[in-house]
Amino acid sequence: MKFALLLFDPGNHWDSISQEETGAALAEHEAFARYLRERGTAFSGEALEPAKEARSLRPSGRKPVVADGPFVPLRQEPAGHHLIGCADLDEAEEIARHCPLGAGIEIRPVRESPS
Repeated sequence: MKFALLLFDPGNHWDSISQEETGAALAEHEAFARYLRERGTAFSGEALEPAKEARSLRPSGRKPVVADGPFVPLRQEPAGHHLIGCADLDEAEEIARHCPLGAGIEIRPVRESPS
């Protein structure tokens, strides 16, 4: 099974911290990637640009309408994700406990496409 670890941070978090804090946070994520490799867990992951750089499509009649910014205003914004392969939700949670926490992590099963 695949699980998405959806990472959240407070809005403008990365703009508000020092270079030293940024370096320390990136080192935590590198350590998490090393942990995943060492346990043989298949994974991928990427950071997201801030919500202010986002664009959303919203339904409006026959065609979507473009709107700047995130679709849903949040106090925390999506900051990145890891996609991991593991046996079940319990294993995904155990793995997520080693991930840098930020403002929180949502562990969500990925729906498999029918073959």
